[in-house]
Amino acid sequence: MSKAEHHYLVFETAGGFCGIAWNDTGVVRFQLPTKSAHSTEQLLRRRLPDAEPGTPPSTVIEAVEAAKRYFEGEETDFSSVTLDLSGQDEFFNRIYGAARRLGWGHTTTYGALAKALGAGPETARDVGQAMAKNPVPLIIPCHRVLAAGGKIGGFSAPGGSTAKLRMLELEGVHI
Repeated sequence: MSKAEHHYLVFETAGGFCGIAWNDTGVVRFQLPTKSAHSTEQLLRRRLPDAEPGTPPSTVIEAVEAAKRYFEGEETDFSSVTLDLSGQDEFFNRIYGAARRLGWGHTTTYGALAKALGAGPETARDVGQAMAKNPVPLIIPCHRVLAAGGKIGGFSAPGGSTAKLRMLELEGVHI
């Protein structure tokens, strides 16, 4: 790798242009689809201003190929993607670990995820904040975490809750 601590790649999927950023440890950022490569790159660089375009290692190439398959509607598992979440809050990392275990086509709620972590219902708001700040959406499937009563809830990715619905529909989930 060059001097840059982070590298990134913008790539096209059936859902639009995605981006992925990595360092020597693992994937640090994933950008859900936008309509243009330029806007995806801008969103990635907003979070990682010193990142440089780079040639991904084989582990990142595998994640890119999995993302392409996902947006073609193919059942995809991202659990083997190595992540670097070292800059994240410890409790958020626990939340991300629990969310990452949600498989294709399965959903849960913010409250149920909090309960699974042994926390009370007041922690549901923290789960929602962690999902909103998820640095690697899709790899950590925050789109599978719903509001109380199975309602769609918010989604901070481009396209908002419409994008969340589209992703869930790819997985056969209809809200």
